[in-house]
Amino acid sequence: MSSPQPDPELREALLVLAGLPDDSPALPGQLSTIVRLSAEVVDPVDFASITVFAVEGHRTHASSNEVAEAVDLAQYAEDAGPCLLALHSGETVGVPDIGGVVVWPGFRDVAWRYGVRASLSVPLFAGSGVLVAALNLYARDAAGMRLLIQRVQSCYLAGPTQVLPRMDAGSEQFLAGLADALLSRDLVQRALGLLMDRDNIALGSAYRRLVEATEAGAPVTGTANAILRQYAS
Repeated sequence: MSSPQPDPELREALLVLAGLPDDSPALPGQLSTIVRLSAEVVDPVDFASITVFAVEGHRTHASSNEVAEAVDLAQYAEDAGPCLLALHSGETVGVPDIGGVVVWPGFRDVAWRYGVRASLSVPLFAGSGVLVAALNLYARDAAGMRLLIQRVQSCYLAGPTQVLPRMDAGSEQFLAGLADALLSRDLVQRALGLLMDRDNIALGSAYRRLVEATEAGAPVTGTANAILRQYAS
C-alpha cells in the first residue's frame, strides 16, 4: 500500500502568492503560511524563514523557530549571505556545504554552530512579478538537501534541464508549487505586455489597470488570463 500523500496546501500557497496583488493585505499571512508548511512537509528541510525588504534594510518576516532566525540575523549583520543574494538577484542560491563557505563567514559560523549544514534561498514574487521575499530553507543533513537544491534551481532555468530523481512527496509538492507560480508569473507578464502595446502605456500603468480590473480577493492571474483570451479572439 502506498503512503498517503501530504495535503497539497503548500503547492496552493505558492500559487496563491503568485496571484496576489503586491500590496494585498493577505500577502504577509501567505508568506507566513509558506514558511510553516515548508518546514513541516519538505523532508530535507529542518528550519525555514522568510526574508523581506525593510526600512532598515532587511528583516525576517516569519521563521519556523529561533535557529532559522539566528542564521538570518548573521547575514543581516554582515549585509551579505545567500538569503540576501536571492532577494536582490532573483536567483535561487543553494549552499550544499556550509562548512566550505568562504565568502560569508558570519553566516557560515552561526549556521555551523546551530547544526545547519546546507541551505537554499528561493526568490518569491507576487502578482506584478517583482520580488517580495526570499524563502530560506535550512537543513542539518547536507546530503538530503543537495538534490532539493538541484531540483529547485532547475525550476528557474529556461529551456531543457537535466532529468533529476524524484523526491519525497512534500518536496514534490513544493516543487510543483514553484513551477505553478512561475507559469502564473509568465501569464501575468504576457498580459501586461499586451496592455502596454495595445494602450501605449508604461509597465506600472498596465499593472494598475490589471489590479483595478480584478475583483477584491481574486487572483490577478484570472484577469490576466481573461485579457489574453480576449486578445486571442
